[in-house]
Amino acid sequence: MEEKIYVTEAIFREGFPGIHVQSSFPIRPKSFVLVELSEERKEVLQTVSRSIPLPLPSGALPRVLRVARRNEIRQYRENLQFEKKAEGYCRQFARDLGLEMKLVRVERLFDRSKVIFYYTAEGRIDFRELVKQLVRALRTRIEMRQIGVRNETAMCGGLAACGQELCCSAFIRQFAPVSIRMAKEQSLPLDPEKISGICGRLLCCLLYEYELYQELSRSLPKIGKKIRTPVGPCQVVRYNIFRQTVVLENQEGREVEIPVEELKQILAQGTEGA
Repeated sequence: MEEKIYVTEAIFREGFPGIHVQSSFPIRPKSFVLVELSEERKEVLQTVSRSIPLPLPSGALPRVLRVARRNEIRQYRENLQFEKKAEGYCRQFARDLGLEMKLVRVERLFDRSKVIFYYTAEGRIDFRELVKQLVRALRTRIEMRQIGVRNETAMCGGLAACGQELCCSAFIRQFAPVSIRMAKEQSLPLDPEKISGICGRLLCCLLYEYELYQELSRSLPKIGKKIRTPVGPCQVVRYNIFRQTVVLENQEGREVEIPVEELKQILAQGTEGA
């Protein structure tokens, strides 16, 4: 008999993007659980949704080992206080040293082996003195981790122009390349304000329907193609991917929208021309 797998959403800290984890038992919202993120790392997370049974293979998601014990929850909360203190030290030391950086987040590993400082900066920064001061103040290993603006936005969270939670905060875990060509091939306006996210980069959602547009557009003529029709010479001015229609414009500037299949019949009759 296969083990029943339950999936729930959990967060590292309040305000952090959630991740999906799996367990062999149902978990209630707002429960503290010990999660195996990798062979080397285990963290206490807090669930934010009710667990749902799903047909997933074992190991598809980070695994919940068990409900966290009292001492582990206490350690989790102590780590939160430590992170606030570490953030204050880092901001003060960076300001005193004149370092041009923006501190985004501080994370102390659950086992207290290391503190990670996530930051953004325009270029490379010499952190040697800053790290020395942090080690003296915090008495622990320090890692300075530079991130990009997309990662910063994902960490901070927010609402997109569509009114939904930012994709990068809600579910994207690895960023895929997005190009202006994707917007062009989907006939989207190339206004930077309309196709850029709050991070200033191209919208991640330009990628979602791109492959579908490519597949559906293979059967469509190129914009600007000239065609001789029974009503005279026309030019393809635009098309609707999902309706599978093409808009033709005649020499008088009048437009007519016809199905792609009808256009194929016209082309098959040999009435295509320049």
